[in-house]
Amino acid sequence: MSDLNLPPVGSIAKSARTYVVDLLERVIWTFLGAAGAVALAAGPADMLSVSFWEGAGTAGLAAVVALLKGLGARVVGQRNSASTAPGV
Repeated sequence: MSDLNLPPVGSIAKSARTYVVDLLERVIWTFLGAAGAVALAAGPADMLSVSFWEGAGTAGLAAVVALLKGLGARVVGQRNSASTAPGV
């Protein structure tokens, strides 16, 4: 079993934690950015006519896309990053 060259358990946990924190940050900021964009696109006069739930739903869909992209990046990119860019 010593021939497997497995990393220490602590480094695996650190790598997984780094990935999860990176992914959560990306999803949260995507949600907040999309919610702000929906509010801005509605315009000052129409902000009250945009349903809160419609805006939250739109932002939620953008956050789901960011989540799926981040999960896919775990397979394509580096294992401890939610980015598909090399070296991130």
